[in-house]
Amino acid sequence: MVEITPLQPQDRPDWLELWHGYLTFYESEIDQATTAATFDRLTADAELHGALARDDDGHAIGLVHWLTHPATWTRSDYCYLEDLFVAPDARGAGAGEALIAHVRAWAERNGSAKVYWLTAESNATARRLYDRVADRSGFIHYQIRMP
Repeated sequence: MVEITPLQPQDRPDWLELWHGYLTFYESEIDQATTAATFDRLTADAELHGALARDDDGHAIGLVHWLTHPATWTRSDYCYLEDLFVAPDARGAGAGEALIAHVRAWAERNGSAKVYWLTAESNATARRLYDRVADRSGFIHYQIRMP
């Protein structure tokens, strides 16, 4: 059974291990100062939210981060699920689905009009889960990076 718990300051070592796994998965690097600030914001900032998935032995096996923002198509906020990661050796045991369900329940309690997220086209394993629990929007993501 997977247990989902809100991210707490004492979770830093567990979160950091999962965060580094997430960055490695996406072949990305973030400097230590930004990583530290991200964790601090997730545990102290009212606008960023985080949770961990733990297995039966209490080991952290997954993380999720989300935030809400105003939208022009509704009077309610949208909930953006920004990061979702399950450790490779724990995949397929329901942690990803439980983390998504946790965010969905939070968003519903807090009046969000929808929950949405992005993933890499190549992320076939996660997309099988996403196709089961959500509808594809049909939109293509574009971005402009600032210097």
